Amino acid sequence: MTGDDSPLRVLLVENGRGDGHTARSLLAHRSDARFAVDWRARYSDGLAAIREGRHDVYLIGRRLGGRSGVELVREAFAGRPPAPVILLGGERAETETAALELGVVDQLLAAELDLPSLERSIRWALRHHRVIADLARSEERYSLAIRAANDGIWDWDLMTDALYLSPRWWAIIGRPPHGDGPGHDGRGPSAWLELVHPGDAPRVRAAIAAHLDGRSSQLQVEHRIRHADGGWRWVAVRGLAIRAADGVPTRMAGFLSDVTDRRRAQAQLAHDALHDTLTGLPNRTLFADRVGQSLQRARRDPSAACAVLLFDVDRFKLVNDSLGRKVGDALLVALAARVASALRPGDTVARLGGDEFAVLAQDVADAGDASLIAARILRALDAPFDLGGRVLFANVSIGIALGAAGIGADELIANADIATYDAKRRGRGRTALFHEGMRRRVIDRLARESELRQVVEGCLLGIHYQPIVNLASGEISGMEALARWPADWGAVPPSEFISIAEDTGIIAALGQQVLRKALATLSKWRRAGLVSEGVCMSVNLSGRQLDDPGLGEQVRAAIELAQVPPEALKLEITETTLVSELERAPGVFADVCAGGVGLHLDDFGTGYSSLSALHRFPVDALKIDRSFVADLGRDGGDSEVIVRSTVAMAHSLGLPVIAEGIETPEQGRRLRSLGCEFGQGHLFSPAISSRETTRLLRAWRPARVLELIAEP
Repeated sequence: MTGDDSPLRVLLVENGRGDGHTARSLLAHRSDARFAVDWRARYSDGLAAIREGRHDVYLIGRRLGGRSGVELVREAFAGRPPAPVILLGGERAETETAALELGVVDQLLAAELDLPSLERSIRWALRHHRVIADLARSEERYSLAIRAANDGIWDWDLMTDALYLSPRWWAIIGRPPHGDGPGHDGRGPSAWLELVHPGDAPRVRAAIAAHLDGRSSQLQVEHRIRHADGGWRWVAVRGLAIRAADGVPTRMAGFLSDVTDRRRAQAQLAHDALHDTLTGLPNRTLFADRVGQSLQRARRDPSAACAVLLFDVDRFKLVNDSLGRKVGDALLVALAARVASALRPGDTVARLGGDEFAVLAQDVADAGDASLIAARILRALDAPFDLGGRVLFANVSIGIALGAAGIGADELIANADIATYDAKRRGRGRTALFHEGMRRRVIDRLARESELRQVVEGCLLGIHYQPIVNLASGEISGMEALARWPADWGAVPPSEFISIAEDTGIIAALGQQVLRKALATLSKWRRAGLVSEGVCMSVNLSGRQLDDPGLGEQVRAAIELAQVPPEALKLEITETTLVSELERAPGVFADVCAGGVGLHLDDFGTGYSSLSALHRFPVDALKIDRSFVADLGRDGGDSEVIVRSTVAMAHSLGLPVIAEGIETPEQGRRLRSLGCEFGQGHLFSPAISSRETTRLLRAWRPARVLELIAEP
């Protein structure tokens, strides 16, 4: 169309006689020149002008020589004309129906043809054409939107109960459209409602009724619907009712959207929030919730008591550090499956985090029932785990806590955790039942742990030294360094704080501190001439320190810092630890002792080590446990037989023997007569401070020692 100030471009197609000439004259002689008339007399010329598509309105005569204006309209416009078409002339509208079907907007008979009528017809035709074009564009946009939308359209005529369901509606549920017309179904609303999941149908019907009754501003409900493949899809339905003047709903229409993926994602998120991603087991949150529910049930029915069993994997960190996280994860998954298979129906196993697991045992009558469940778990974990050709063992100790009146879920889980500490204290593969006394011990232990961290971080540990004496010459051949609690921090025995250090991982820092201080002290004594170059320093090594991949480097750094030869250091490890570490300890000691550091096997006779095992380690001395030394000389005791056989075995391996805990001259004499080369104990000196040991070294007289153990 032209702008408001430009003349309308009118194409007049008429043969130049009669009405056409009149219309041409009427438009051409207007004084305001609102119309720019383009006249074509012949049918073919008119057709060519129309196809140029540059006019705002078409005036076409009814008769064009041997052909009609209707024929021209039909041939010129394949579809709806791009501008309004008005037919002119004739005496009657015998072609009215055919013309309207072709898009003709108006017809002016010969008797009506005057300037006002012509102008009015043109104005009306332009407005009508504009409205029709706008409506067509709107319908086109609506049609495109419907085809492009991911939602299915539904339209329910409440007066006739007819239901329209769009093709997309049917496509969502994998079915072809039904019914006589596009989207219509002869069954009405049942076409939809019969496909709704039976569990959701009452809720859907209630939502529809609430909206139709005016109790909700719109229909909004989600439900499952049967798919053509036999499964269920989740859909969201939204709709709005149209009401008559009296408020009665006459029609309701809306959309149906497939929300299955969203529902699945929500369900997965909810599952992940309550389950461990690695094992698929319930996590701490879900486990605590189930424990709480079980305790509530027990309050209603005291016979339905429950228990919580808690455990973690001994030395799991070593598996991760040495074999990699992938192997560690595989072990946790396999362990979870094995524990689950050992439980009763109704019991729950959960992963609380890391290598910590918990079991909720339902309907536990007493501690005996809970202990039986713990025993089944331990038996299930006895067998090795084959993880892709790598065989591993998982040792656990289980803490048990019984549900009781007034206790909450978190407290019950905490009680089981406390019992686990006690079970670990007794050794591997043990169980412990919680009692209130344990809580006090744990509180005390936590306080001691805090103190120990302060002591180690502040380098406040005391080091006491006990001489190792050559029983043949009376000379000091070595010193054993022993960690001691700071004197001004109270009295705490080494057995207590060393155990805490091992359990908490502080042992590495503690051991390194003892090692450095002891070697520095030995270096000082050597420079002062208080000991000969042959005197060595013995430092105890915990089995937990073997977990530290940097142990060898730490030992070498301490030796270099003290400026003593590697041969001056002897590391002591118990026979029990050595036996339990037969697989990996040889490699550790090969690294640690590579430069000449010696290895003493402590508490020998208590760990059942074999000769073949001893050959795998760089052991250069055996230490007889003090329990055998204490019984020497007693009638009917087997200690002398054990000592004699130990000395004989050591000598067959070319190893010297050191006896611990020599308290009496008789013990010293007997050990020397049995061929034991070295000894230590209160007979010679207790373990004393560095300052006291310095005084002892200055006053040491080998002859006095020999007098002590001389034959009477």
